[in-house]
Amino acid sequence: MLLPSVQPERARQITNSFVGAHVLVIGDAMLDKFVVGRVTRLSPEAPVPVVAFDHELHRMGGSANVANNVAALGGSATLVAVTGTDEGAATLTRACREAGIAPALVGDPTRLTTTKVRVVTERNQQVARIDYEVDAEIRDEIEHRVIAEIQKHARHTSAIVISDYLKGCITRAVVKAAVAAAAEQNVPVLVDPKIPHVDYYSGTTVVTPNHHEAEIAANMRVRSEDDARRAARLFRERAQCQSVLMTRGDQGMWLLADGVEAHLPAAAREVADVTGAGDTVIATLALAMAAGATIPEAARLANEAAGIAVARFGPATVGVTELLKAIDAAAV
Repeated sequence: MLLPSVQPERARQITNSFVGAHVLVIGDAMLDKFVVGRVTRLSPEAPVPVVAFDHELHRMGGSANVANNVAALGGSATLVAVTGTDEGAATLTRACREAGIAPALVGDPTRLTTTKVRVVTERNQQVARIDYEVDAEIRDEIEHRVIAEIQKHARHTSAIVISDYLKGCITRAVVKAAVAAAAEQNVPVLVDPKIPHVDYYSGTTVVTPNHHEAEIAANMRVRSEDDARRAARLFRERAQCQSVLMTRGDQGMWLLADGVEAHLPAAAREVADVTGAGDTVIATLALAMAAGATIPEAARLANEAAGIAVARFGPATVGVTELLKAIDAAAV
């Protein structure tokens, strides 16, 4: 079954409500640092390219990229995350404020702010990557501080996103606090998951595994729509969530929700980089639901947004105008 399209008029109704809708994003925030240069020769010291430095830039990654996507679409975002007490934390805080994101960052002096340094050529070819991180789960005082921030900011939110990258911020207690706060406010909780934490997500509204994650959780291969249907059901049973939106790359998506089991064809026209595509999906899904969309409507908007994002290099954001343009084109 093919999920029905969202008509352009309805898409405009939903996106008009993005302004004023608030999404609370909880999870593993990262900095993506790109060191860009030219490669003209190999090193005489080792068989590696010599990169002549040209410039560097920073982008927000992980849960920070989710919040950035919410803000780029015109929504209001608050980011609850754990950082170090280093220069990376200061850079991330500045980036949040410049993007219009309210940072509620918990600094832990025993950790590094998760930073991925990529050395790339002018043609966006990656030469090397260096990761700065501590991925042990937060405990004790830091966990209590994260939960306190969730309880504080959930009072003013229309949707909660849990962005889990296995970097330590998402613990069982953190998810439990988010689910409890959402229930109190009667708002949805959406999860971009990691399989080692699949049993943390009980009681959440929508979980968005990619098909590799769904395969692992369901202990099966996903090669067809029938496979996707079965894997989504098994994933929902294991995660004890209400709905599943499985992303399947160039095969599109599969939605399992109340009364709905349906396929969404891929919206991408060209693929440059899938980095951060899942962030765009869950940000759009959450903001649309916060703006009053049904889960199938929100999934359709998220699918179109992902198609735009993967055509760009690195973690990318999508604006409302281009999202509506894509929906108009799909309706023709």
